[in-house]
Amino acid sequence: MICLDEPFGGVTDEFIPFIQKRLECLRKRHNVVLVSNDHVDFLKGIADNVITVSSIDRSVVKLNNREGVDRDKMILALTSRGKNYSYESSEAGAKFFWDVEIISNTNLRQIFIFAFVCCCLYVATFWDSNETSAPLVLIAGGIVAFFSLQPFLLSQVEWRNSMLEETEALVHSSPQMNRALKLLLTLTLIFILTAAEFGVVNLVIDGLFTEAKYWVAMLCDSASLTLPLVCMGIYTRLPFQTVQIVGSLPFLGMLFLSTTFSPGAGLPVLKELRYLYPRFYFWCMVPGVQLGMEGCPSDDIIVLYMILSAFTGVFIFFSIKFAVQLRKNSRRQKKKNQQGRLKDDEFEDIQLEIYGDQSDDLEKGGGSGSARNNKVEASLTSASGSRHSSADEMA
Repeated sequence: MICLDEPFGGVTDEFIPFIQKRLECLRKRHNVVLVSNDHVDFLKGIADNVITVSSIDRSVVKLNNREGVDRDKMILALTSRGKNYSYESSEAGAKFFWDVEIISNTNLRQIFIFAFVCCCLYVATFWDSNETSAPLVLIAGGIVAFFSLQPFLLSQVEWRNSMLEETEALVHSSPQMNRALKLLLTLTLIFILTAAEFGVVNLVIDGLFTEAKYWVAMLCDSASLTLPLVCMGIYTRLPFQTVQIVGSLPFLGMLFLSTTFSPGAGLPVLKELRYLYPRFYFWCMVPGVQLGMEGCPSDDIIVLYMILSAFTGVFIFFSIKFAVQLRKNSRRQKKKNQQGRLKDDEFEDIQLEIYGDQSDDLEKGGGSGSARNNKVEASLTSASGSRHSSADEMA
């Protein structure tokens, strides 16, 4: 199927006959859809069907000589035959993602270089720190990890938009697969940077945070601050500024509500929100700090609470997504019911006029070859009468 939008636009008069001849050849072998304001008489001559859209009243169209056809009914008649294209995951699509997003991704290399420089400065600055400085050293390590990752997270909004346009245009892979691979890449990056944070912290404070539970605490703390931003960047259509503002709320919430910077402070009830943040449980594990924390759980369940709290933002995000999806399903069902009411006798007549006896072939998934054997072809030329004044060219 070949779609041409304004094929005569911006073309010299001497070149138009060449285009006309090529169109005559193409329609013998392909299904062709033409949308144009120019050369309507010629298009009518080669078209199997002509749909004329008026610039005055776009709610109705003209199908050949049939006046006053409802626009929505016309669209439904055109699109209700055959099967919709589905984007499928493939090995080629995965390889394309690997080549573009990992192997040749200069932004990814820049993030690793930036993180390496920051880690070197961190080690040089905090080398041979004593145990009394442990809280400040931990905060600095978390800041290094967070801001090393943030440019990558913010770039996901632009990546998401270009990826959707690319898959729509090139049809080379599934958007769902690309999102899943991007999420996996981001989680891997979070894992690597957290491991680097764990390593440099133990370099500057020897022997204090070597247990695995401290690495889990750093990972949960990083996940709670970054995963909501990841979800909004990849799995929504929100603009960049909205993602940046809303995605920063977990970080601000950690500063204001986790009470880790001022144990026991805050208004009653409000300060109970500290249990939603892994940073609170992390501080309950740090020697010399845990004694000043209020309401710390016992050591045997503190890691479990910390892991669960790390996914609080993700749980809220997908709860909202679920509610939005329910609303979309309701609207989709309402639209489907409305389309059902459009399928009356006129609808059947329109499809018969457009497709003739091809309708059975198209419904069974027949290709263009079977369509070509029929008298009425499935090719369609659309012309707009917005530049023409004659009555037979206006709907």
